[in-house]
Amino acid sequence: MSMANSTALPCLLLLTIVSLAAANGGGSNSTHSRQVRLACGASASATDSDGRAWDGDSASKFLTSTKSGVAARATYHDPSLPSSVPYMMARVFASSHTYTFLVRPGRVFLRLFFYPSDYGNRNASSALFGVTAGGVTLLRDFNASQSALAVDAAYLVREFSVNVNSSGRLDVTFAPSTGASSHYAFVNGIEVVPTPDVFTVPVPTFANGGRPDPMPIRADTAFQTMYRLNVGGTAVSPADDSGSFYRTWDTDFPYIFGTAVGVSSKKDSDVTIRYPPSVPPHIAPEGVYASARSMGPDPQINLNYNLTWILTVDAGFYYLLRFHFCEIQNPITRVNQRSFYIYINNQTAQEQMDVITRSGGIGVPVYTNYLVVTTGSGQTDMWVALHPDPGSRPQYYDAILNGLEVFKLQTYGSNNLAAANQPIPQKQLYQKEFKRDSAVAAVVGRVAAGALLAALIGCACACAICRRRRKYASVAVCETDCVPEQPAHGLRSPKKRGKVW
Repeated sequence: MSMANSTALPCLLLLTIVSLAAANGGGSNSTHSRQVRLACGASASATDSDGRAWDGDSASKFLTSTKSGVAARATYHDPSLPSSVPYMMARVFASSHTYTFLVRPGRVFLRLFFYPSDYGNRNASSALFGVTAGGVTLLRDFNASQSALAVDAAYLVREFSVNVNSSGRLDVTFAPSTGASSHYAFVNGIEVVPTPDVFTVPVPTFANGGRPDPMPIRADTAFQTMYRLNVGGTAVSPADDSGSFYRTWDTDFPYIFGTAVGVSSKKDSDVTIRYPPSVPPHIAPEGVYASARSMGPDPQINLNYNLTWILTVDAGFYYLLRFHFCEIQNPITRVNQRSFYIYINNQTAQEQMDVITRSGGIGVPVYTNYLVVTTGSGQTDMWVALHPDPGSRPQYYDAILNGLEVFKLQTYGSNNLAAANQPIPQKQLYQKEFKRDSAVAAVVGRVAAGALLAALIGCACACAICRRRRKYASVAVCETDCVPEQPAHGLRSPKKRGKVW
């Protein structure tokens, strides 16, 4: 796709871009406090498919309130669930309840796990609730069933990064929405993972007409992870993440625009990933930097299209976009062999992006951040695109990307991260109705088949009885010999004498 064509694409966002120099996120590679994993509603500890141990929250120190809800089991086990832990049990709340976690002050990943199933007599569609943590509204009037259906998923994991103040106390509150007595809140799992501050340092700079102005992000800012993509590679499971943070890195393929998907590649066998001091290993696992997506070997084709990803986001928020780069294949070993543009929402975020220049050599990771401002309400598409930079006259007219993360920032005035539930696409509505009608049809069909079978058996029995009666009615038992006689029409029939058996 050419730049002329991309200019014509509808874009609902207004963009402000802040370019951040890649730098040390601070802290060590390991967490500095004990991680917490609660299997809500469970009464005993269990291990999930990634090897993480989950403690049941029944009779635990986190359920100190008299309004601690009830434990409930999901009525259906979807085969796409990665594990029964923590999804098959839930803690259900008819009124507000707060979990209190005592952790070391600093930043933590807070993950909430939801499996929108019916729990007892509670319908999944009636689960409408809000969640707050650390004084920030994370979810408001949240319906997990609608949100899961909107993305065609059986379960949801909402990941947030919140800052725990000097008290070391993190309160996470679940509260049913008002408006109907049937509304309730639920949660299947809660995970608290302390991390270094990988968001607010270094201080970003605001690109304003070429004048870089400081644009600091407050240390108490809360973030929501919207996308975390291993570009050009396979999904990275939580067990394979770096820093023991248990992040999930999804494949980028579903988000590529059009048929121009570029070329995915893995690092050459003689290339070793070498983390520099400015990029500690906890920034991203080696699996992210060891794979990439580029545009392809044909320079003429590359100059006539953009390698583009479309990411749906909530309008009206700031977003931090983090691009991960690493040259992993010979012959890209020198400066100005590959140089390209980075576009966000059809505006130039970066000119002459040369990974070797930024990183210092092949196999060395580097990342860059851009702050994007969106306006409006509802949902809108964020466009991310790469294009060769012919002005720098590189050896190869190409572009490369290894990983991409998108984080939503809280609004400071209202301390809010919540947005409206995602609308369900018409296709998903149709599939839902089709599945429901198919299920009803299957039940009706089974009942009808049973009735038909019973009718057939009844008819067969009736026919057998009738035949038996006719048989016995046609048999004569004679006390003396039967005397044959000549019947009418020349047919022979027995002469019946005596009694009939």
